[in-house]
Amino acid sequence: MQFKEMGLSDPLLDAIGSAGYENPTPIQAEAIPHLLMGRDIIGIAQTGTGKTASFTLPMIEILSTGRARARMPRSLILEPTRELAAQVAENFEVYGKNHKLSMALLIGGVSFSEQEDKLDRGVDVLIATPGRLLDHFERGKVLLADIKVLVVDEADRMLDMGFIPDVERIIKLLPQIRQTAMFSATMPSEIKRLTDAYMMSPRTVEVAPPASAAETVTQGLLRVSGGFKEKRAALRSLIRESDVNNAIVFCNRKRDVSALEKSLRSHGFNAAGLHGDMHQSARMETLAKFRDGEIKLLVASDVAARGLDIPNMSHVFNFDVPMHAEDYIHRIGRTGRAGNEGHAYTLVTRDDAKFLGGVERLLGKPIPPIGGASAASGDTTDADKSDSRSEGEVGAAPRRRRRSRRKPGAESKTTENTPEMGAEAASDSNGNGDAEPREPVRGGTSRDAPTKKTRQRKEDRDDDGGDAFGKDETPAFLLR
Repeated sequence: MQFKEMGLSDPLLDAIGSAGYENPTPIQAEAIPHLLMGRDIIGIAQTGTGKTASFTLPMIEILSTGRARARMPRSLILEPTRELAAQVAENFEVYGKNHKLSMALLIGGVSFSEQEDKLDRGVDVLIATPGRLLDHFERGKVLLADIKVLVVDEADRMLDMGFIPDVERIIKLLPQIRQTAMFSATMPSEIKRLTDAYMMSPRTVEVAPPASAAETVTQGLLRVSGGFKEKRAALRSLIRESDVNNAIVFCNRKRDVSALEKSLRSHGFNAAGLHGDMHQSARMETLAKFRDGEIKLLVASDVAARGLDIPNMSHVFNFDVPMHAEDYIHRIGRTGRAGNEGHAYTLVTRDDAKFLGGVERLLGKPIPPIGGASAASGDTTDADKSDSRSEGEVGAAPRRRRRSRRKPGAESKTTENTPEMGAEAASDSNGNGDAEPREPVRGGTSRDAPTKKTRQRKEDRDDDGGDAFGKDETPAFLLR
């Protein structure tokens, strides 16, 4: 099937052709006809399958006749993040270039006055995040009584980010007679409740099993012996060994984004960070440079995990295994888009076993292991040594002293001067600074110190008996 067979107008087909597309993706082929007929739909498809165009194209067609009144938009698209909202706005500019449709983007980090000026002139398409839309509504700057088409995009992400109460409040402000489309990668029970309550006989369009990885993405798993510093070295080696055109490196925590970006830049990589604490203008500027190829590596938190459409992105690196298994699908969906080949590699330490298990259960199969870069976990450079000054930020603990292998007789001569025994003596103090008498043992040597040393070592081990990660900067293989 081609777009020209779907009943779209010639001006819209011309814009689609100018963008370089002829054939719709499966979700577009299924969703567009239903939306053109005015039906409510639930679209379930993995990320990177063209969901945005599946609702922007029919909306342009539906809104091509008529005119918006001041402060009364004719359609509403709700997005969970500013980046996704901005990307949808770009889609409307590309596909609606032959139509005289007005559009407003209501997101945080942008002046209220500029947004209010557009609303006062009247907009056909309103794209907004829930919080900023409610701010404008409470100020009396936007009225929602004339909404004819509602789209809730990335509904499961809305749920994860706690926006569902705001979404419900917004829906209750809309006319009951309207067309509603809800798109999501998964369909949890709370989203199902939302569709049952606020949609009229919706058609479900599902083109792939929920939370399945795209077949165009080659996945790989690299096990790293060590903690944050060893993972940094392994990531650098993996990037060097891979034919990387551009890539996103995902971290679970914002503080790790900053630390990893600084480390990569100190080793000569063209990298920049993206996370939720950045000002909106800085985030948009960083994304623009990444799209234009000025930045090769984008180190990001999950704020960038959904919906970002970067042309021909070759790789995704999961520096951390995501805590929610579904986020793995969304992360690796940034590559291998539109039928292109992509690669997604995940770095794993023993502390990630629980999260890795959840991801592999969701996939229904293990992620295949890769080799060649694991030796990098022990690779250190001068830049690494300078990075280690800030290691306390990522949970590093003081360096542990290796177990002494001296004979018991020799141990008894030196234990009194060791820092560890100084701490033990302090805890055994009888109040006047003198240690309590030690019980004599056979051979005239004291074994109290080695016993306490062993007990202290056991406290620094995981439940499975292995050395705990994150408590030492020394690579694990040096402690064997």
